Amino acid sequence: MATVKESAPPRPIVPGDVVAAFSEYLGEWTAAQITSLDPDHQLAGVLHLDWSGPEPVSVAELGDVVPLWGPLGLSHCHYEWVLPRSYKVIGRLPLLHDRTPNSYAFGWGMGLDLALARRRQQGDESQWSDPWAKHITGTEVNDPLPGTADPDEETRRLTVLAAGSLDCARLVERYPALTGLTLSGPVTLSSASSLNELTSLKWLRLSDVFGMVEADCLLPGRVPALESLELVSVPAEYATAMRRLWRPEEPQGVYVRVAKPRKPQWLAENLDNPLRNWDGREQISAAVYKKALAQYRATRRAVLAVLASGESADVLTPRLVELGEQFGEAFNELDARAGFIETIEREELYDALDAIITEAGAEAGSGADLAWAGEGLIEGCESVRDW
Repeated sequence: MATVKESAPPRPIVPGDVVAAFSEYLGEWTAAQITSLDPDHQLAGVLHLDWSGPEPVSVAELGDVVPLWGPLGLSHCHYEWVLPRSYKVIGRLPLLHDRTPNSYAFGWGMGLDLALARRRQQGDESQWSDPWAKHITGTEVNDPLPGTADPDEETRRLTVLAAGSLDCARLVERYPALTGLTLSGPVTLSSASSLNELTSLKWLRLSDVFGMVEADCLLPGRVPALESLELVSVPAEYATAMRRLWRPEEPQGVYVRVAKPRKPQWLAENLDNPLRNWDGREQISAAVYKKALAQYRATRRAVLAVLASGESADVLTPRLVELGEQFGEAFNELDARAGFIETIEREELYDALDAIITEAGAEAGSGADLAWAGEGLIEGCESVRDW
């Protein structure tokens, strides 16, 4: 069934509306003006204003507002057109800027550009980093808390790059004050329902995350502050249940995106497939994906067989170089026909070769050093590739 496009945002906004929100970056409220709406792409043009102060009730309390000029120019951007639930419309003004913005971003993030502009006005040219954000690996979450270490109450926005498995109960124990959480796999979660204990959560983004069932769903009554939910490549049962729970929350200011729900058969066939994200990608047809996956699997089988032979590196390296050449030439041919390999796809192809060597190393045992094998594969691919 085709998705029916809405003609207006789920929370009513129109060009000219002035919206206000509390900014953690400023420690006070700030404001912006809606300059345009794009129903085809469900985007809103948002012009940030050079103002901050106590929570305003009306536009009159802002005084003579002007557009904000941030570090990169006029702070005017396209955002998803769902006005977050913590934002409010406080009135309307004639448009302060009548051109369409030419930049795009995900998440409104009001106040950040103003905070950066003020740092520069005060002569602070140092590189800014988010003091409440942290990037970690799944291993760091799964490791037990050392000794009597206290939970991290300072981290508000957490990105976890995970592989293998991830214990959500331990994640919540370590980072109980999160307002934003990104989990990027491939990873299989355990205790996923524990995420309901993150009662201050405002946004959740899951990509290539598996292991969840309907009973693990995030519940609107448990995480009442949630404003943004993005699920890409998650189990179909979980995706369907989450969509059903959260679509009715859109009029209250919750952005919901669910893409690439994965059925059990797909998971069984692709969980360990490094090219799985090509399935359904805009510029990659089903036929091209099928051929690319077949080539990857053929290369994987051949490389694992070569490395399992027990011969020395001197003997095996020329064969691995040859397999790398065959891999590169096969994708030369595919790309010549379909023209789909860009920077991201190129990196993913090299990641696929790395994954083969990592798998071979795991099979050989912890003492195996197969760096030479990976170098041989890459050397062969580099010598012939046109992409």
